[in-house]
Amino acid sequence: MSVLTTATTIGTWFEDATGGPLIREFLAQTGQDESALKPLRGLALQQLVELSQGRLSQNAVDDLVRAANGGTIPEDDGTAGTGAWAEQITPNRFTGQTVIVTGAGSGIGRAVASRVAREGGTVIAVDISEQGLKDFAAAHEDSSIVTVPGDITKEDDVARIVTAANGRIDALANVAGIMDDMTPHHEVTDAVWKRVFSVNVDGTFLLTRDVLPVMLDAGRGSIVNVASEASLRGSAAGLAYTASKHAVAGMTKSSAFMYGPQGIRVNAVAPGPTATNIEAKFASELGRERLAEFMKLIPPVVGPAQIAASITFLLSDDGTNINGVILPTDGGWSVQ
Repeated sequence: MSVLTTATTIGTWFEDATGGPLIREFLAQTGQDESALKPLRGLALQQLVELSQGRLSQNAVDDLVRAANGGTIPEDDGTAGTGAWAEQITPNRFTGQTVIVTGAGSGIGRAVASRVAREGGTVIAVDISEQGLKDFAAAHEDSSIVTVPGDITKEDDVARIVTAANGRIDALANVAGIMDDMTPHHEVTDAVWKRVFSVNVDGTFLLTRDVLPVMLDAGRGSIVNVASEASLRGSAAGLAYTASKHAVAGMTKSSAFMYGPQGIRVNAVAPGPTATNIEAKFASELGRERLAEFMKLIPPVVGPAQIAASITFLLSDDGTNINGVILPTDGGWSVQ
């Protein structure tokens, strides 16, 4: 019997002779079965607390661990073979730097902002959710964080974000984004098209436009945009989201070409399935039917911190000499 902790992957729990029956019984009590967690098998059990958005308490997870270990919670000394990917902080990687991160109130944006803060950077944390920013700041009381509640689609809010950086912007992570409703071209509504492009394209454009002069004056800077697997293929989302993320890829390449000689690197990541609060809804039967077979090929879901690892690498000086790439961080989905 292996030692099961909150850091052990969900898949390992299911495969364990002791943990398997316990987690299946736990799911049955909530009216679910193993299929509910199948896409999340590569995640640590602990991550379910955050992903459930309050439906699963920390106490419930701790009780599960106790039941699997004779009534005690074992200390994780790193030798238990948890199977889960573990974040490795690089001390002082962002010390002395100011980094703007949008979407910092949750998901990938929060994971990026958290890592930059813990690696010594000053974070200008931006999100439309003021409560999300308050929660983020409260979790990083010992770090240098400036919260800016705001809407990146509004020029006045964009100006406030840049002002909050106080004249220094070493890096920008354009993470904020929204999903569409999986509709094909003939079913896309004006409202969906305009909203998706407003956030994913216009917001990224407006903030980057205001940040670039600061970087040009400094003669250096790093920008990372969040594209998507949908920026690489046509079978990952609906028309609006797919087109918007192709636009993000185009902005990335054009800006990398234009500003590379000025010491500014512009790259993008293309995440695959990631456990965030962005939910894909199907408003089209044609979209559901057409995408269904392709969705079966999606690699396992990963946590936001894994995508943040790729983003912070490109943001930091570790990404030196990398400019204009669209980096798939998708578990190999893009090579299928």
